[in-house]
Amino acid sequence: MTPSDEILDIVDENDEVIGQAPRGEATARGLRHRCVFIEVRDAEGRVFVHRRTATKLVFPSHYDMFVGGVVGAGESYDGAALREAEEELGVSGLPEPEPLFRFLYTSAEHTWWSAVYQVRCELPVVPQAEEVAWHTFLDDTELDARLDEWPWVPDGLDAYRRLKEFRAL
Repeated sequence: MTPSDEILDIVDENDEVIGQAPRGEATARGLRHRCVFIEVRDAEGRVFVHRRTATKLVFPSHYDMFVGGVVGAGESYDGAALREAEEELGVSGLPEPEPLFRFLYTSAEHTWWSAVYQVRCELPVVPQAEEVAWHTFLDDTELDARLDEWPWVPDGLDAYRRLKEFRAL
């Protein structure tokens, strides 16, 4: 099965399931579904940052300060967060990501309910080659300095700004 064939729950403005569709169709038709964003920090507190591969269905070759992805049909946000983090980082035995908040992401082309998590990864990472073209760990100052320099995934940038506001409360 290709990523575009993966079945997703389609949700309404209240995050209630109203149907299902293949991922490719959901993306093409702008159907609202669910996503997870996991901020990964290493033992030194630095954030995992990566450039997505050119073959990604959405936002190819853009940088991201989160790992994550879509929530499969019938899958919980928590289950998707752990699965996506371990897959993208190429690790197993990661602690359960800690849920922080949810928000509705909407742009002209896309809309999805988004759950934001954080997790500490002290394991050596071997990022998934199909997902990650390049990676590093940056401290907060280095990351913020790159925000205007690199092309970032817009939903991740939105989630990052909301996370900073969340932590400032």
